Amino acid sequence: MPLVDAVAREFEQEAPATRRVLARVPLDRAGWQPHPKSMTLGRLAAWLANAPGWTAGIAGKDGFAIESFAPFGAPATTDALLAAFDEGCAAARKAMERLDDVAAMGDWSFLAQGKPMRTLPRIAMLRLFLLSDAIHHRGQMSVYLRLLDVPVPSIYGPSADEGPA
Repeated sequence: MPLVDAVAREFEQEAPATRRVLARVPLDRAGWQPHPKSMTLGRLAAWLANAPGWTAGIAGKDGFAIESFAPFGAPATTDALLAAFDEGCAAARKAMERLDDVAAMGDWSFLAQGKPMRTLPRIAMLRLFLLSDAIHHRGQMSVYLRLLDVPVPSIYGPSADEGPA
């Protein structure tokens, strides 16, 4: 079994929960933020929806220059938000399918002004963005939903608003 299969299998478990959270985002409140230092609802939703596709786009490269990152615009509709997520998930799946063990263990670096800030195996970068970072931001979004009195969907089990998915 290729090394990347472990990340791919976990991604398949996590992506549906992320999609359920994204489906609840009230985009008419895109400019809302719980604190001045927090991301706006729209920016957080845009990152969560676009991160799988962004990750797929950098998976075949040896690194990413931080200064080249441009924040994603918040989609105007829930359908557009979910379409971005679904397309990104499909791209992430294809990117992982293309990685053999040698490529998965190859170095990948975050670069700032051409210098590595952090270097890790490509498979660790995939796990970081497709799983850890997504779970972190999904948790933030579930708090945003609660603060906006939007029912929080089931993530790992029943929420206070609904039973299991």
